[in-house]
Amino acid sequence: MLAAGTVLLNPTQDPPAPFAVASIHFEQNASDGDFEAVVEVKGGDEGLAQLAVVSPDGRAVIDVTAPAATTLGVRQLRFESPEPGDFASLKSAYPEGVYSFTGATADGTTLQGKATLRHTLPPAAAFLRPAAGARTVSVKDLVITWTAVRNVTAYIVTIEQHGSDVSITARLAGSVASFAVPDGFLRPGTAYQLGIGTVTAGGNISFVETTFTTAE
Repeated sequence: MLAAGTVLLNPTQDPPAPFAVASIHFEQNASDGDFEAVVEVKGGDEGLAQLAVVSPDGRAVIDVTAPAATTLGVRQLRFESPEPGDFASLKSAYPEGVYSFTGATADGTTLQGKATLRHTLPPAAAFLRPAAGARTVSVKDLVITWTAVRNVTAYIVTIEQHGSDVSITARLAGSVASFAVPDGFLRPGTAYQLGIGTVTAGGNISFVETTFTTAE
């Protein structure tokens, strides 16, 4: 009996190719107190017509098929779980271990991959400059700083202008605890949302968020 999500292979076909991206990780919003699992998949140049992701305990956590080959499939997918405030329920739904990815492109090429999920979340950073909820922040020469967190591989900085789609995202090395906002990005008298994410070697992320307002 085949496991859920198993892709049958023709013996005459070439061996499965690797996914360009096949990953699973946890994200925590420490400011809101919620958590989610995130699965990201990219099939390469061709669109995916079929995708299955099986957990370490044999459950199919994702099993999707394109409705018709004429749609050319989907090249890249990102799945996000609901965001329970109870971390234990998320860990129960997504156990630690190796997740198996199988798929097929619209032209019949088979793909496979594996990704390891760990439950450990990194400590969250704390804002130093600007302070949480700061007002009259200068639009020029702003350097965002935060408390350094040990044993993280990267930081993610996001700045979003309220009421618009203007934003900036930067991924920085884990040895860096500051980010110089490019002059010209910030506008006078404008509210922004600022997020700092700490990233583990396994890809898990803990975000903190705040807002600040620039000087008129």
